[in-house]
Amino acid sequence: MEILFLAHRCPYPPDRGDRIRSWHVLRHLATRARVHLIALDEEVRTPPPELAALLASCTIVPRTKSRARAAAEALATGRPVSLAAFAHPAVREAVARVLRQRPIRAIYVFSGQMAQYLPTGAPKAIMDFVDVDSAKFAAMAQSGPAARRWLLRREARLLGRFERAVSARVAASLFVSDAEAALFRSTGGEGEIVAVENGIDFAHYDPAAVAPQPVARPTIVFTGQMDYQPNVDAVQWFASTVLPLIRDRHADAALAIVGRAPTAAVRSLAGEHIIVTGAVDDTRPWLAAAAVCVAPLLLARGIQNKVLEAMAMARPVVASPAAAEGIDHRNTIRVADGADVMAAAIGALLDDPITAGELGQAARRQVERRYYWDARLAPLDALLGLPAERRAA
Repeated sequence: MEILFLAHRCPYPPDRGDRIRSWHVLRHLATRARVHLIALDEEVRTPPPELAALLASCTIVPRTKSRARAAAEALATGRPVSLAAFAHPAVREAVARVLRQRPIRAIYVFSGQMAQYLPTGAPKAIMDFVDVDSAKFAAMAQSGPAARRWLLRREARLLGRFERAVSARVAASLFVSDAEAALFRSTGGEGEIVAVENGIDFAHYDPAAVAPQPVARPTIVFTGQMDYQPNVDAVQWFASTVLPLIRDRHADAALAIVGRAPTAAVRSLAGEHIIVTGAVDDTRPWLAAAAVCVAPLLLARGIQNKVLEAMAMARPVVASPAAAEGIDHRNTIRVADGADVMAAAIGALLDDPITAGELGQAARRQVERRYYWDARLAPLDALLGLPAERRAA
């Protein structure tokens, strides 16, 4: 069986949330079928060897369009900015070529931006929306300057209409959690709507195999892509409102913000009690060194990989309700709503390392039971129509 896989970003290296999911889905499918990848990317220009070894063919189209140009095109054409940002004639040509030359039986579309390349009369298509992006833009439109709120409301409206139209065309629409799937149904999504959760490579995220980053004092760790606005907002809020409350009782506590591409606003937080690492080769040593891992996201969709990774590393986690949503966190992480509650939860764990360690171990066990990638992705085999004997194998 031959499958065409469309992705808005090259799935390798799996160094950020979207790449992590797309990489594991792609690897899962490539063990069961011949997969042809067509992807856009801002940085990757040629297929990495780890990726090329899995694929029947690979086309990576450089994405160079600026946000300003995408916004201008969207306003001029009445389209969502999200679609204009990822519109590229070379992708459309590559899709047509693969469909013309290869006996493609199914198309896997990763991220709503790539649904614009589904041709009329295409083979069976599976649409992995991951999250309800239109709902994310609607939530972001609740604050900020008037012009920004107008643009975000426009994006939410147009993108929501596009998402619903796509759902009517495909064999199934996938979301990362039951909550996201239910939200899409409630907003008018059509057809089969399925939750396919994220997993974790718990052999990779093994605390016994990683030497902790040397730290001189109790360190609270946040990991993430640090030019992603919800992450930026989260660390700014935590640094200004939560960390001072923690340091009232734990004067030696520090915050480490670990992630690539920190914005100027994030870099400006660096100081005596806040470390901003920028890009690191491996986040695991920082996770292993954490007294507590935090996910204080004010806006989040779906399942947060940063939370699963910290759980797999057997670290105690304190998360906002938004960051914990979609994760089966019973008796494994602390959920804290508001600065005072979050500071108290983190302070209690700093006061009681034994309880913190027990919480981390429970989190690790939960990941092993619940979030193994092969188990999470098993529904894809039936959705894509892989032969029963191949599924069994």
